[in-house]
Amino acid sequence: MIETIDRRLAFVSVIVTLLSVVLVIRLVTLQIQLPEEEIAFLERMRDDSYHDLRYETPARGEIYDRYGYLLATNSLEYQVGISPALIANPEDVLAKLAAAAGRDPVMLWAQWEEQDAAGAYWYPLAGGNVDLATGQTIEDLGLPGVELGPIQRRFYPQSTLAGPVIGFVSLEGQGYYGVEGYYNQQLAGRVEDSASRESNIPFEAAYAPPPQPGANLVLTIDRDVQFLAEGYVRLGMETYEAENAMILVMDPRTGEILAMAASPGYDPNQYGLYPAESYVNPIVGSIYEPGSVFKVLTMACALQVGIVTPDSMYVDEGMIEVGGRKIENWDKRAYGQQDMTQLLVRSLNVGAAKLSTTLGPSRFYPCLEDFNIGAPTGVDLEGEEAGRLKKWGDPVWSESDLGTNAFGQGVSVTPVQMLTAVSAIANQGLLVRPHVIYQQVGVDGVFTAQPQYLGRPISEQVARQVTEMMINVVEYGAPKAKVPGYTVAGKTGTAQIPTPGGYEDGTSIASFIGFLPADAPQVIVLVRLDRPNESIWGTQTAAPLFSEFAQRLVVLLEIPPDATRYNLQVQAAVQE
Repeated sequence: MIETIDRRLAFVSVIVTLLSVVLVIRLVTLQIQLPEEEIAFLERMRDDSYHDLRYETPARGEIYDRYGYLLATNSLEYQVGISPALIANPEDVLAKLAAAAGRDPVMLWAQWEEQDAAGAYWYPLAGGNVDLATGQTIEDLGLPGVELGPIQRRFYPQSTLAGPVIGFVSLEGQGYYGVEGYYNQQLAGRVEDSASRESNIPFEAAYAPPPQPGANLVLTIDRDVQFLAEGYVRLGMETYEAENAMILVMDPRTGEILAMAASPGYDPNQYGLYPAESYVNPIVGSIYEPGSVFKVLTMACALQVGIVTPDSMYVDEGMIEVGGRKIENWDKRAYGQQDMTQLLVRSLNVGAAKLSTTLGPSRFYPCLEDFNIGAPTGVDLEGEEAGRLKKWGDPVWSESDLGTNAFGQGVSVTPVQMLTAVSAIANQGLLVRPHVIYQQVGVDGVFTAQPQYLGRPISEQVARQVTEMMINVVEYGAPKAKVPGYTVAGKTGTAQIPTPGGYEDGTSIASFIGFLPADAPQVIVLVRLDRPNESIWGTQTAAPLFSEFAQRLVVLLEIPPDATRYNLQVQAAVQE
């Protein structure tokens, strides 16, 4: 009996051994005969990063205005993938897929034949991604060999509002221009590399931690003020027949930019429909010669150094020669005895040139540099230009520049740079860095931006003196810039437009910079009109546009009129 059992066990062992040998040979044969491209495909499938590259990306941070209105978010689409090897009846599957996805069945069948003939293991559905609802419909069908993967797409619910400020995100997930470009790293989030965690067990998914979402950004931009500014940009272009226009609004105390509007703008949802030059925000990325608005900086430098006081007098003869170049007043007139306030009120080129030449290059240019002229402000938007300030000793500098630079000719600035410089006058002599981010909210915590100061170009006393002069400019030199109920300090500019052969005839860049309330400024505003046909003069175009805009702005920001503020101050003093 025992011998019978032993014989049977031996027989079974032999059979098992033979079968094992056959299976091993078969496995070896299959491995040898497996095409190289299939082996490569299986190796890619083994690596979970193959799927990560297509589907698993961290959620990009959202962007809000200062009051929580959504400016940029993410929409979900689905990429539809087809694996031919898993589909036994392609005619039926493709017909159902075409109906669900709203695609041409002939197109899908042509794509199938092309991909199948090429030996494709997987390919994306022709016609691009599908929306969320369509993706759900396809998923409910449960079609074999058809898989769906979620894809993020950037969505801007406010459409064109603040488009150049926000920027856009490409299909590859890279932010460009504006906030999207400057803060791309913070918004994009992080994906930890799983390569170091790969397992040696075939087809076992490597461990990868979940993607870390990007930080949300809260801007200093006020959606309502931005909407108002964009409306007045369009109004200014229509009213004064200007080629382009822009309005910039900032709090001079903190550097917070409340609105940044420029034409023509674009819709970041459809950035591909616009020319590339539309993406550049001209307020930070284009330079121009500012013209007479620059005179307030020249005056501030002269007062700061001490070569004049507000009551100092000079004789305006209507012409001065600097470095062999004759400089005349804008109206070709001579004004005789003038004090420093009258110089600014009448916007006299000759008087400004007298100040700069008296200062000399060794004192004039360092003072302009203290106002950050010729250097980027550091505003947190992609694409900022630095402007251009030719200085004493530069190969391209000539003595005549000392005279013309005094009234904003031969020197180039960006609008944000010019506004920032003048904001030091409004901010008691302190130069604050402009910025558009108020808060960053992410997994690492909440970070709130604090004012950053670029320096103190002038003293508090000089700032008050120039402010008083600018109040007189509005009162007597540019009355169309007045805002009923508020004291405004400001200065106009009418700048010639340089060309390779000199300056354009009969046209200008008209501008106005003003802040209010003048004694306790809460906002500073730049208005600029390029090549206005109605009038070339800033007093006739930019100044009245500023007034109309500011009258609406003070209501939006709830800035009380001067009389109301004074009464409240008196009441508070009495109660104390």
